[in-house]
Amino acid sequence: MPGDVKQYWVVVLDLENSSSRTDPILESLNTAMHDIVGEARKRAGLPEDGIAVEDRGDGVLMILPASVPAIDLVGGFIRALDDELAQRAAVYSAAHAMRFRVAAHLGFASWNGTSWTGGAVNDTCALVEAGPLRGVLTAATSARMVFAVSDQIYQSLVRHGHRSIDPATYLPMPFRTKHGETVRGWVTVPGYPAPPGLTGEEQQPPASGPAPGASGTTGPPPAPAAGSVTNIVTGTVHGDLVQGHKIGTVNLNRPGQP
Repeated sequence: MPGDVKQYWVVVLDLENSSSRTDPILESLNTAMHDIVGEARKRAGLPEDGIAVEDRGDGVLMILPASVPAIDLVGGFIRALDDELAQRAAVYSAAHAMRFRVAAHLGFASWNGTSWTGGAVNDTCALVEAGPLRGVLTAATSARMVFAVSDQIYQSLVRHGHRSIDPATYLPMPFRTKHGETVRGWVTVPGYPAPPGLTGEEQQPPASGPAPGASGTTGPPPAPAAGSVTNIVTGTVHGDLVQGHKIGTVNLNRPGQP
């Protein structure tokens, strides 16, 4: 129903160096890209129904129900996608080489009768287009893809290391959007212990400590305020977009699991 806003998983894939390819090669790569995504979905056990795939020429936008288990998407689908790319790389020529930037987020979107719109779509597209993510793929010369998630997905799923997801392979990726906002994603490169080209340092001002004393030295940093709460999430997370707060749910289990 047009204009019906619901919560969805949003996944965006973008092909590296598409502008340097000829039209016949791009047409061939577009077909191969959809084949790869389809096979990866099957191997990861993602549902056949309820998933919208929007072609973007040199990329793909996927909209999946929020009920899709997060681990199947962030874990299984990404591994299957990398495996499919590896199989194609063994037989494709250099002109048909495919490397992807991929980003995932959970938030609100709607179908307007022509295309998918909404904050979650915009935020995921900004994540996949981020300059630092492009730099990571350039630096990771032997990689077939890079994968970025929103801060919400990292905090609620990745950092807990659920079922073979290794948070040590992710680094924070602050970047500035075209609107001048500084937001944070997290990036990993399949096959690399850590993403190349990132320091992992947050682009934030240092925490302020006690004022210097008579000797000119500072005391130890202040202890956390009483009652402060760290981000510990088990199944339900509050927080939607990369910035801002809306109610969202991250499903960590397959249907039928406790």
